[in-house]
Amino acid sequence: MRILVAGSKRLHYLSSLVIYSVPDEPKAAENLNFVLPMTNCKSFPFLILLLLTFQSLLTAHEDPSYKDIQVGVILDMDSWVGKVFYTCITMAISDFYTANPHYRTRIVFKTRDTNGEPLRALSAALDLLENIEVQAIIGPESTAEARFLEVLGDKANIPILSFSTSPFLNQNPYLLGISQDETTQFKGIAAMVESFKAKNVILICENTANGREMATYMVSAFQEKNIHVTYTSLVSTSANHEIKEEILKLQTMQGKVFVMHTPPSLASDIFSRAKELGMMGEGYMWIITIKIANFLDSVDAEAIKSMQGAVGFRSYFPASRKLNNFVAKWRKEHYYLIPFMEVKEVDYNGIWAYDAVYPLAMAVEKVQTSSIRASLLDEMLRVNFHGLGGEFKLMNRRTISKVMEVVNVIGKGDRRVGFWMMVTGGEFVKEIGKTNSSSSSSNHGLETIIWPGGATSVNQKLRMLQMNGKKLKILVPDFGTIFPNLLQLTVDPKTNLSYVSGYCGDVFNAAFNALDYEVGVEIIPLPYKDGMTYNDLIDKIALKEYDAAVGDISITTNRSLYVDFTLPFTDLGTGTIARNAKKSIWIFLDPLSTDLWITSGCFFLFLGFVIWFIEHRTNEEFQGSAKQQVETTIWFAFSTLVYAHREKLQSNLSRFVVTVWVFVVLVLTSSYTATLSSLLTVQQIGMKEMSIGFLGVSPSVGVVFNNVNLGGAKIENLYTPEAYVKALTSGGVNAIIDDILYIKAVLAMYPASGFSLISTASTTNGFGFAFQKGSPLAGEMSTQIAKMREDGTLKALEDKWLKRQSALMSKDFSSPSPKFLSLYGFQGLFLISGVTMAFALLLSMVRIIREKLHVKIKIQIWRYILRRSSEIHAQDSDAESSV
Repeated sequence: MRILVAGSKRLHYLSSLVIYSVPDEPKAAENLNFVLPMTNCKSFPFLILLLLTFQSLLTAHEDPSYKDIQVGVILDMDSWVGKVFYTCITMAISDFYTANPHYRTRIVFKTRDTNGEPLRALSAALDLLENIEVQAIIGPESTAEARFLEVLGDKANIPILSFSTSPFLNQNPYLLGISQDETTQFKGIAAMVESFKAKNVILICENTANGREMATYMVSAFQEKNIHVTYTSLVSTSANHEIKEEILKLQTMQGKVFVMHTPPSLASDIFSRAKELGMMGEGYMWIITIKIANFLDSVDAEAIKSMQGAVGFRSYFPASRKLNNFVAKWRKEHYYLIPFMEVKEVDYNGIWAYDAVYPLAMAVEKVQTSSIRASLLDEMLRVNFHGLGGEFKLMNRRTISKVMEVVNVIGKGDRRVGFWMMVTGGEFVKEIGKTNSSSSSSNHGLETIIWPGGATSVNQKLRMLQMNGKKLKILVPDFGTIFPNLLQLTVDPKTNLSYVSGYCGDVFNAAFNALDYEVGVEIIPLPYKDGMTYNDLIDKIALKEYDAAVGDISITTNRSLYVDFTLPFTDLGTGTIARNAKKSIWIFLDPLSTDLWITSGCFFLFLGFVIWFIEHRTNEEFQGSAKQQVETTIWFAFSTLVYAHREKLQSNLSRFVVTVWVFVVLVLTSSYTATLSSLLTVQQIGMKEMSIGFLGVSPSVGVVFNNVNLGGAKIENLYTPEAYVKALTSGGVNAIIDDILYIKAVLAMYPASGFSLISTASTTNGFGFAFQKGSPLAGEMSTQIAKMREDGTLKALEDKWLKRQSALMSKDFSSPSPKFLSLYGFQGLFLISGVTMAFALLLSMVRIIREKLHVKIKIQIWRYILRRSSEIHAQDSDAESSV
């Protein structure tokens, strides 16, 4: 490329920039979006230098009162983008001072060429700061070069107007983003994918630091919409064989929604390969970002053919008189200069570069002429004007974008289908300033989009399961007919095709058929081998050897790390099956343990003795012959069990003892009644010192061990329903714990076995169908399973295969099983009652002793009185005799 620049009024006929393309640079000519006069002239490099020098001399001598402000320009002058930026900023500076001749300052550009090397950009910046002492720097255009200048800008304290589109610019106060932040489009793309009800997308990015960074931003935007990024493809520009291998890999994936964020050249190669492999047909969605859509005019005709049906987000510049005059000026001047030259539209990079010069020039004039001291950075942040690209205002040190254009690649180019309005919170509209009508809902607020294959609507089901004529490979465990009512595999002898039935099989068939996909299903049995578990089946799905697995597959946390499960189609948790309650004439003795029976009897007798001891001395009802007293005492004691004692107690001490004992009896009889009621309903199971059976191949055994307290129970593995029945009937095990569905299957197969489901526990997550990670079928099948549960289909299938269980299930599965009443639980009550009786007995004995002592003392006193009386009487008699 050779660049001829003339900015002086004395060179008015060259007041615009002219770019000439020589034959040895055809690619640059094809990518040009400005005016491209074609010539074979070879002497323009010298002419460019001569004219630029002449222009500088003219500017310097026209008015010596102007103050020159040095501004550095750091660009890759060998790149097409760098040339576009440079030509537009030189044209802008000429136009600006032509329109503002009264300004007392003039910006003088000091250009440095980086040759596309980031280190040269840093070196150039240091040179401009130390030797030229520039007041600002324009550039660079690449993200890699801008990263090197990020630290430099903070130390130099001068504004750096970068054309990089990466969001990291917000981290440095002196870095100003002039180009549009490319991350702003990602929310719009996510909203579009969501509006078409797609749940999974595949990202395609360039394998560079910037490409990987942008991929993380896109993933975050999709996650906000609950859209799963199935795969992120990072493709290198330099490796053609890698592109082919990557596209082949993408073809095998079920997701058919692609979002591409690559340079235009790489996008052209990818679309070409995708078209060859049939990935640009009906059922596919391709969305391209501004990194591609902004340069569709520069893409060759063959690439446009391969991109037919793609939808892109593009920067939007509103029509204005300034923009029209700018384009007209280009066309008019270049037509007169070289009439045979083809004129193309203005480049987006060029408009951003052109508009960046105006606020810089305004801020420079403000700082240099104002009496108030202000920094160039602060003045630039205050500038707000209407440029070629619309309103120019820096917010958070970056130009703000309010609208993006949505285009559809059709025919030889593209057509506008609407706008993404960021300023209104994010919505799609056909026209700016007009509200969408109700009829726009079918197109999601946009004009009709022609998708790949010429379809005007996206067939969601066809897109999600585009198998290119292949069938879904469904893996089914063939571990023998252990539970035929849960899973059965049959083979058609004529076609040699396998079919699945049973409860699990019928649920899958009903849910999949309800989706109405036009995709065949191939059932592939997985024969059982020694040591094989259900985890082996999950591994094959995780390794993408099969599309899904159907069967009695338990949902666990670990398995969910490798596959996607549907919603459970069974009850959650485990159940315990045991023999029904035994029939015995002595069952009324079972609620209380032996030690509790003995202790209770002893306390009844002790109560009778205490009451007799207190009452028999004064209460006639407890007096009589020895036989009568014993009978009365025993009758009184045991009649308190039913509160039928009729003997009237005279001592308050007796009444206190009986009151405490009646409370003990009340608690004891209430507990006895509750436990006996439970025993008459089902067989009571205790987990200690018992044998517990498990299905040996059950995937839930480990979960049960971790969540159920089995105490010292003996564990036995059982492998068939027949083994279940045999173990329970013979007494080999007292109970069997397993997934509820297995328990229901056993009870349905043996309805007269005399077993019942006595309890359940929510310790497992039930059964589900396993799909590959990111498969759209997992979500779709879950939706159908939920519908089947609501409309009764699941219940009908359960009744079909597991009918007997409906009459045996307890109404309250969460109720804890009753336990035998032992002495330990009543020790406190017996202790209180025993202490009360002992205290009453002791107090009664003390009273008796005191009474006896009191009587004895009285007798002794009377004896003493009588003896003294006798002695006195004798003395009186002797006295009379002597007289």
